[in-house]
Amino acid sequence: MKITAVEPILIAVPYEHGGPKPMRPSGPWTHMETLFVRVDTDAGLTGWGEGFGFAASALTREAVTRVVAPLCVGRDFSDVPSFMTDLQRKLHAMGRHGPVSFALAGIDIALWDIAGKAQGVPVHRLLGGASRDRIPTYASLLRYGKPDLVAKYTAEALGRGYAAIKLHEHLVETVAPGRDAAGPKTALMVDTNCAWPPEEALAMARKLKVYDLAWLEEPVDPVDDYDTMARIRREVGVTIAAGENIGHAGEARHAIALGALDIFQPSVTKIGGILAMGKAIDVALQQGVRVFPHSPYFGPGLIATLHVIAARLPDSMCERFYCELEATPLGQEAIAARDGHMNVPQGPGLGMIVDESVIARYRVA
Repeated sequence: MKITAVEPILIAVPYEHGGPKPMRPSGPWTHMETLFVRVDTDAGLTGWGEGFGFAASALTREAVTRVVAPLCVGRDFSDVPSFMTDLQRKLHAMGRHGPVSFALAGIDIALWDIAGKAQGVPVHRLLGGASRDRIPTYASLLRYGKPDLVAKYTAEALGRGYAAIKLHEHLVETVAPGRDAAGPKTALMVDTNCAWPPEEALAMARKLKVYDLAWLEEPVDPVDDYDTMARIRREVGVTIAAGENIGHAGEARHAIALGALDIFQPSVTKIGGILAMGKAIDVALQQGVRVFPHSPYFGPGLIATLHVIAARLPDSMCERFYCELEATPLGQEAIAARDGHMNVPQGPGLGMIVDESVIARYRVA
């Protein structure tokens, strides 16, 4: 089977989460961006992948077009591991983080989709088989920055069946109402997206400890300050989660060896895809570190994460951004969380049907 075309397709879909739109350096975050990667073959099979997008969308798209696609088109494809290992080897000089790795993730996920379709089995079968067909899912609330909205939407998410809630808040006064609304028995997590320099991170971890967090996620700037994460674990005694920005298994091994992580959170659209993610998961599990993948996506990256969790992580949850999209190429049911669970697709490949008319409607030139 030969790869005949590789096409990155960026879409941007309006969303609502019930509050003011979070701010980015470029302005309000008004759309959810997804970078689909379409791979066609001469066997008539098409695979769909996703490279990390959001603020990196334009760079990742260029990396697919200029760097990765030329190494794929016209080549025979027999199995994902050998093909991706060869691509990684050819591109190692471009680093193991950032847009090239994100682009490789898009190719990898699409190739697994093709491989499953070729064999008529879901991807989780190719990864060893699923241990369950429904994955517990936690509500990952976007940042509100207002105590009343945090309380309102924490309570709303619980009412919709979520048993665990993650806040993206930076202040004690916006975390506290989340805990009050959730009650003492609900798992509550806080992701700060690397909000604080080292000493402030330590101070904030002490202030937040009273809220009995299931984990405190990425509390330190810079993102790879594993020494400070280890200090927080050691000196404050809170559970530290990180890893969405870890680029490969070797870096995961380094962070764990420094004592930085209680919970490892690899991101399939960042780390290079399902194959690379699996290698990093192996490292974490061998060292007794729990794994809860990072997956605030609405495209093939989310679906691929469900397959990985089903096949590899029997005790893990899936992250689901708590917002509503105006539309989705995968259909609302494919990305829905019902009673705090998402269904593991059972169709061939990733098991999703892509509505290309929706892609055309929201495509970014």
